[in-house]
Formats: sequence, structure tokens, C-alpha cells
Amino acid sequence: MANANSPPDTFGLSDDNLSSHATVFSPAAMQDKIVMVSGAAGGIGRAIAWLFGRMGAHVILVGRNETKVAELTANMALKQLSASPYVADIKDYDAVQTLFDKVTADHGQIDCLINSAGGQFPQPAIDFSAKGWNAVINTNLNGTWYMMQTAAKHWRDGRHLGNIVNIVVVTTHGLYGIAHSVAARSGVIGLSRAVAVEWAPLGIRVNCVAPGAIETDGWKVYTPEARAAYPRSNPMMRAGSAWDIAESCAYLASPSGKFVTGETITVDGGGQLWGETWTIGKPDYFKTEHA
Repeated sequence: MANANSPPDTFGLSDDNLSSHATVFSPAAMQDKIVMVSGAAGGIGRAIAWLFGRMGAHVILVGRNETKVAELTANMALKQLSASPYVADIKDYDAVQTLFDKVTADHGQIDCLINSAGGQFPQPAIDFSAKGWNAVINTNLNGTWYMMQTAAKHWRDGRHLGNIVNIVVVTTHGLYGIAHSVAARSGVIGLSRAVAVEWAPLGIRVNCVAPGAIETDGWKVYTPEARAAYPRSNPMMRAGSAWDIAESCAYLASPSGKFVTGETITVDGGGQLWGETWTIGKPDYFKTEHA
């Protein structure tokens, strides 16, 4: 019998896995809703797209790579799921305005925005270049904000209820080697808490999901040493999967989360209670005793 520390049933979830992976959510939980997912072709974004499609939503798949979002759209269509591909760079403010205008013209008002787009590279913070720092901040913080604000304006002007879920990182324990992303995602969490109050009278909910060690293709940017340590970064002693994050988003975005706003759900196997995570490998001077 599996126990609490057993590994999840799938890693590196493929489209075939995602089309049939067990879920607690009803096929009608998001029936006829329009859900926009940024970063839809990535590991976590892809799982979110599949789950919401299986919950009855029409999924707006947003990414920078036209081929990847088109492929995902086609794979979902093979399973009789409804999705449409759109290409946009979220860190370009004008591109975000164009995206929302086009989606609204094509499909009407969206009901939910899930901001999964983002990225970072592992490096000691002292070695960040200005270009590298700005690249991460512009995508993870500014891009997320452009999407949030633009969605909120469309909902306000259209007198339409709205729902935003932002994918962030765990910022409440030691996460080292991606300080630029921690800074950006901390900003998103702060923004979400602030606007959850400001936008509540507009009928807009805003929440975050903070993944811990989630095994996706994004792990490839980290060293083998760092990847080997990730399963030990939490007391469950294993990594999670993108599906874990998708189901957390589904809870917040569907009627199950209708009285939740301004919150961050941490999905990390208890890692925030456990200790530290080094994405660049723990420096030698922390491994030896000093006089």
C-alpha cells in the first residue's frame, strides 16, 4: 500500500497523462467558463490548461511560442476539449492590451485569469547582471501585473465578475540561487493581497499558488546536484507534480473557492516548515566548520 511519502504516479506529465489523470473535480465544474492561462505551453501551465479543459471551460492558451500553443490546442481538441491559441509576450504592455481586446472580441469576457508565465535562471545573486535581473523582474512581476490590471479593467468596464490566480514561489523559507525570482514573486504576492481588497467591491477575487519542488521540464536549468537535492527539500521527501498545482488552481478558480481572496496556497510538501533549498548547490563554505 502506498503511504504519505510515496511518489506521485506520474512525473513530467505528458499530454496523454494529463488527458486522463485522476481528479476530484467534476467535468462540469467550470462548464461554459472562459479561462485564460498564460505560460500555457509550460509544464505547470500545460497541466492547468488540461484540467480546466476537462472541467468544461474553454481555455485561452497564451504563450510566446506559436508552435507550442498550437500543438497543445490540437492535442486538447483530440480529446474533445475546447481551447484557442494566442501568442503574446506578457512583459510587453501593449501586447497584453492587444491580447485582451482580441480575446474579448473572439470569445466575450473571460471569467478567470491564471498567470503561469514566468521563468528564472539559477545564479548567485552577487553575480546577476542588470540585464538578467531585469529580464526576470519584467516577466515575473511586471508581466504578471500587466495581465492582472488589464483583466481587472475589462471586468470593471464590462461589469463582469472576475477571478485571478497567480503562480508564484514559496517565499517564506530559504530559497537560494534565484533571488531575482523571489523578489519578483514576493511582489506579486504583495500585489495580490493589496488588490484583493481594492477589487473586492468589483467582484474580483485574487489569489496565489506557491509551488515548492515540482518536477517539470523547467528543472533542466538546474544542476544535477541541485535536482538531486530537491526531493529532500521537504519532510515528505519527494517532489510534487504539475497536477498538484493545477488542482490547487482549480480549487481557487471554481465555486469551491468563492469565499477565498488575498490568499497564497503553498503546495510544497511542507517544505516551508523544513529548512532551505539551494538551486545552485550549497556553497562549500556552508558545508565546513569555521574556527
